[in-house]
Amino acid sequence: MNEISSTANARVATDDPVDAGTSIWQTLYRIIRTWPLVPAVLISMLLTAAFFAEILTPYDPEKDDLIARNIPPMWQEGGSSEHLLGTDPLGRDILARIIYGARTSLLIATIVLTMGTAFGLIVGLIAGYVGGTVDEVLMRVVDFTFAVPFILVALVAVIVYGQSFELVIILLTIFSWNGVARQARAETLSLKTRDYVSAARVAGASIWRILWKHLTPGLINTIIVVTTLHLGSLILTEASLSFLGVGIPPPTPAWGVMVAEGRNYIYTEWWISFFPGLAIMLTVLAFNFLGDWFRDRFDPRLRQLD
Repeated sequence: MNEISSTANARVATDDPVDAGTSIWQTLYRIIRTWPLVPAVLISMLLTAAFFAEILTPYDPEKDDLIARNIPPMWQEGGSSEHLLGTDPLGRDILARIIYGARTSLLIATIVLTMGTAFGLIVGLIAGYVGGTVDEVLMRVVDFTFAVPFILVALVAVIVYGQSFELVIILLTIFSWNGVARQARAETLSLKTRDYVSAARVAGASIWRILWKHLTPGLINTIIVVTTLHLGSLILTEASLSFLGVGIPPPTPAWGVMVAEGRNYIYTEWWISFFPGLAIMLTVLAFNFLGDWFRDRFDPRLRQLD
């Protein structure tokens, strides 16, 4: 009888809705902690906006409509369901400009990250593997790029050459490879002492074959983490340049430009700057969280702590 009673009590406890609810929340928390669901959703929304902007909104982000100027968000008094996030002083739809601005930010970040990562990887590999004077010279160049005030260089460049999409890409690329180079050099100094690299050297493999076939695969995990973390900072830097007037020239939709355009109306038409600023914050956080997740997954010492 005691065994039957214990079994019945266990079944009742299992069927308790409170315990079931707690178990569901624990499982959900474990999934969110194990997999980057929130960053993945935000980045998926960013990619969707970048690739399908024409489908997601019927409005032209650069077309003025003074009749519809300064309309508040739809849930605020005076708002309209035709403009969910309101309009700016020129009557342009805020949501449409945010969606098209995602394309601008992602395009710039992708181009800069590809060129900067490739160049930084090459420099780091050569510096770490060759060593000596070559390493010393290349690392001093890296230190020089870290020491140069980027904003000041950008301001001077815009004064000399004027605002342009191409200038933003060039400036960001020049100052984006140094972190990758330093990290790649540090990893190469460790990898070049491994037995398989020594065996390839004894077998007569050329330096370029060793760098490409034997050292580069060992850097892939590190490069993924560095580039993912760097992607958010690139988007933030581009927005900062646009906000200061040395980035993407208006009327091209860019998040930094939108924040700058709304700063004079922040007390009355707060939505003009708020929503683009929110998009910048969520995007940077998403890439930073994703980079942290990659770092935890690729580092065996951190995996052992789970």
